[in-house]
Amino acid sequence: MYEYFTLDNGIRIIFRRNNSIVTHAGVYINVGSRNEQGSEEGIAHFIEHSIFKGTEHRHSHHIRNRIDGVGGELDAFTTKEETCVYASALSEHLERCLELFADILFHSTFPLNEIEKEKDVVIEEINLYRDTPAELIYDDFEERYFGNHPLGHNILGSKKNVRRFTPEILKQFMQRHYTPDRMVISVVGNVEFKKLVHLCQKHFSDPQTIEVKKTHIPDSQFSILNSQFPKFNASVHKHTHQVHLLAGCPAPTLYDRDKTVFTLLNNIIGGPAMNSRLNVAVREREGFCYTIESQYIPFTDAGLFYIYAGIDSNATERSIELIHNELRHLRETPIHPQSLRAAQKQLIGQMAINNDSGLNEMQSIGKACLNFEHVDTLEEMNRDILAITSQELQEAACKYLTEDKFSLLRYV
Repeated sequence: MYEYFTLDNGIRIIFRRNNSIVTHAGVYINVGSRNEQGSEEGIAHFIEHSIFKGTEHRHSHHIRNRIDGVGGELDAFTTKEETCVYASALSEHLERCLELFADILFHSTFPLNEIEKEKDVVIEEINLYRDTPAELIYDDFEERYFGNHPLGHNILGSKKNVRRFTPEILKQFMQRHYTPDRMVISVVGNVEFKKLVHLCQKHFSDPQTIEVKKTHIPDSQFSILNSQFPKFNASVHKHTHQVHLLAGCPAPTLYDRDKTVFTLLNNIIGGPAMNSRLNVAVREREGFCYTIESQYIPFTDAGLFYIYAGIDSNATERSIELIHNELRHLRETPIHPQSLRAAQKQLIGQMAINNDSGLNEMQSIGKACLNFEHVDTLEEMNRDILAITSQELQEAACKYLTEDKFSLLRYV
């Protein structure tokens, strides 16, 4: 289903052909906020903004119009462990997208006047983020949980750091981290694979890599069994109308064999469906909240499981009690075979809907290829999900979801 190729300089290509008239293409880079040191916090995200501001060959308005001008869409994002630049356009414009990716990733000049304006834009993004407690609470939790570890870095950085970035600082960071061996070109669309490889060789062969290396090597000191991250129970006065609650605990890493089982467990607990256990217990039965959900975030050498809820202030303690009741039930009572089969079908359906979007699939396989030699097809993932047993789910709940492992953060 997926086709692969590696350029001589180490850039990997992953591709799936479909029948759409639109092709989705992106470049994933194995660099994020966790690569930053000290005063660099926020630089990966700032570079993601700034690579669109000028290259050796184009001014910023040329970059903006290169894809927009043919009705396409160009964008980028930064996470703690990767950066992605991507575009969607008619298949006939694939080369235009790839050539632009290579230009901004390897030839950005960071014009001073453009960079100074972009600092104001990013500072406003920081202000907006701080005004959104339902999002801010996640980073606040991770800063408390990971402490001085690089995973504790806020992706946006601080206003102070953003203001001190110079073109030279940005170039130095890119030279260290934006190397071909850390890049994956991901494409989903109706093109010939041979043509895609030819275009990538044409536009991405110049930058050379001397030594292929992985940026993040799993470290046993951050594995789930040896984690010594602190547990906390904190409240922050935000004077919001409702209490924002985040409960979190260690979870399997990206490479942990429990990852698939825990993914299904998370979906049962607080996934997007209305019949998730937390949604039924706290919202549907009691009416204590509008939003309650769980998330599982696997990093390369750590993992976190979250439960978030925006709760009526008078129902906070009762809601916490209901949450732990549901987790206790999963630890103590095996899931009935019929309920297990329904949960498996639900997750398989959600994955199929997500992959029905070419853009979502391009991003999914790009990230997977960045971290693994082989990217599982939808059929292979479905097989693994259907193989999960009630006993495995209960064992995972007992291993990870005990009350003593959870930390709590409240915005009140």
